[in-house]
Amino acid sequence: MKIVIDARFTRTDHHDGISRYGASLIAATAKIADVSMLVSDVRQLPLLPDVPYTLISSPLSPGELFVARTINRLGADVVVCPMQTMGTWGRKYGLVLTLHDLIYYEHPAPPGFLPAPVRLLWRLYHKAFWPQRLLLNRADTVATISRTTEALIAKYRLTRRPVRIISNAPQPEQEHGPRAADAGADRALVYMGSFMPYKNVETMVSGMAGLPGYTLHLLSRITPQRRAELERLVPPGAHVVFHNGVTDEEYHAFLRSAAALVSLSRAEGYGLPLVEAMALGTPVIASDIPIFREVGGDAALYVDPESPEQFAHAVHTLQDNGHWEELSRRCVARAREFTWDESARQLVDVAHEIMVRRRR
Repeated sequence: MKIVIDARFTRTDHHDGISRYGASLIAATAKIADVSMLVSDVRQLPLLPDVPYTLISSPLSPGELFVARTINRLGADVVVCPMQTMGTWGRKYGLVLTLHDLIYYEHPAPPGFLPAPVRLLWRLYHKAFWPQRLLLNRADTVATISRTTEALIAKYRLTRRPVRIISNAPQPEQEHGPRAADAGADRALVYMGSFMPYKNVETMVSGMAGLPGYTLHLLSRITPQRRAELERLVPPGAHVVFHNGVTDEEYHAFLRSAAALVSLSRAEGYGLPLVEAMALGTPVIASDIPIFREVGGDAALYVDPESPEQFAHAVHTLQDNGHWEELSRRCVARAREFTWDESARQLVDVAHEIMVRRRR
């Protein structure tokens, strides 16, 4: 069985969530199956594993409508796309399309890096569910990354196709293993994620008013305009550092020394930084939303995302060394339940299932 995975959503400079998901899935699946990938720019290759690839058109180009004609020539049995927008006209292969979440129906502002025409289509697309149904029903199977999104797909009847989980997972950056639970922590708090409005960075910035002596490190890249908006909210005397991007090595170093990773998002597709922190033994303070409960289990501290006071109180509870050490141990145990090897097995099972159905 030949599996082709669409890697055209890989960034050319640094990974975002979709980019890292696809690259990690390719690397893990290539260990147990015949896998090749699709790219649209050779600058994507440094962020991708060393597997055979085919260079084709961008998924954002008009040629996407006819991309199946090109892919048919590759002889793939099953093609896996980490998004739901892949062209399918005339396809002769099994197809998995992926829906990560339904965030943009509630928070429709599109990512800023998309071209203006695509941003307009994005907003129109998310005004109703029927366009999503049209896209998903073109697949043989719809994949998603969480039980939370699986339930929403069923609730809104988004597809007639089988829905299967192909999970997200942390990177296997375990050269030194998790941090020692009794080694202590700096009075540092870490945020890794975008600065889109639904991410609710405002609450954690405001909450720093109740956390003298702590520093909030905002690690991700940020536009000058958004940075200025958030800087106006920093309470007098509070310590908030805008790093405007860090390397993976710097990110892991912050996690290994911080008191906690914080994510107070109002909505989320998965919350990969939570699992990345937990894998290293770093406690997590998260908004009390269903997807974070699914990911964090009993290893995270949950707060009202609209309450700076609850956020600050959760940080203060971590000053109890015994409590911090217990949470650190729980985090490591919880993170071990998510691995890319398991995700690869899920993908291969889905591909076999498609092959059986198509033969029938």
